[in-house]
Amino acid sequence: MQCTSFKLQIYCQTNTKKKNKRVNPSMVKKNIYILGIESSCDDTAASILCNGKILSNIIANQLIHENYGGVVPELASRAHQQNIVPVVDQALKKAGIKKEMISAIAFTRGPGLMGSLLVGTSFAKSLSLGLNIPLIEVNHMQAHILAHFIDKEGYEKPEFPFLAMTISGGHTQIVKVNDHFDMSVIGETIDDAVGEAFDKSGKILGLGYPAGPEIDKFAKKGNPLKFSFTKPKVDGLNFSFSGLKTAIMYFIKNETKKNLNFVAENINDICASIQYTIVGILLDKLKKAVTETGINRIAIGGGVSANSGIRDHLKKCEKKFGWKTFIPAFEYTTDNAAMIAIVGYLKYLNEDFTTQNTTAEARLKI
Repeated sequence: MQCTSFKLQIYCQTNTKKKNKRVNPSMVKKNIYILGIESSCDDTAASILCNGKILSNIIANQLIHENYGGVVPELASRAHQQNIVPVVDQALKKAGIKKEMISAIAFTRGPGLMGSLLVGTSFAKSLSLGLNIPLIEVNHMQAHILAHFIDKEGYEKPEFPFLAMTISGGHTQIVKVNDHFDMSVIGETIDDAVGEAFDKSGKILGLGYPAGPEIDKFAKKGNPLKFSFTKPKVDGLNFSFSGLKTAIMYFIKNETKKNLNFVAENINDICASIQYTIVGILLDKLKKAVTETGINRIAIGGGVSANSGIRDHLKKCEKKFGWKTFIPAFEYTTDNAAMIAIVGYLKYLNEDFTTQNTTAEARLKI
């Protein structure tokens, strides 16, 4: 094992994962600046964190994908190459620090689109090598969960153990969290993710991409019980949304045969009914997970956690079932680099670093 001396500590490059290691007390007293880099899909993001507090969180969106009704991987990777340098530069300037003050660089290793991940991974490795500072790999799904540990006024951090539901365009999981890096997936989708269910339903209705926010907006003005959609029956704590998408497609097809203006005339009620069904599917599995595990602390994360219907129903469950729920700030729900930075900070305290040999992994598991 080859050890290299760094400004703040002696850093030994190793592939060994150090889980649940005691925090080095000497590190906590110093100002630890972590640069977080996120490039798993179509958002290029960079964030600077100091001792658990976010100083900057910059995100460059790729609007070009709206023209195609979904993310085009080749276009995404090209845009990342154009955006990553100015995004990191802006994050440093907003945080008011120079790159020489960075203690370590944390980056998304996976899961995600391979072309997109490679851009962030390559940049992080190069900058780490150039600055001679530690490199920290981050699991994107763990980051959505650990975003709850960012220091932010008015937001409480969950106590261990807790259940985390990660809901996004690419993932739908229920995770049992015993410690920061001791997690196990106890339920997940067997086909489409919940975000896909919203987006594909929106496409059927003629809405833009991403459709989730638009469906949420119309749903607030509609009757959620106006139209009924059958919930899929899936064993255990797993999910399925492909059947629901098909049911919605045939429903709209049949109704528009009778009335060409059906969607336009009933858009609020249709969206409310779709959202009510999707939220019901999620909460049914969450209730079952609470019963099976005996854990009633619930944290949600991922882009779909910004949905008002999910947030409202979680708060109702908190009162009805005695749950303790944790809902992230809106800026930490969709893909962002602040969540990467907080994971990097926690790993830095545990001296859990990676080497220059690490590579992006599109299907990285928790």
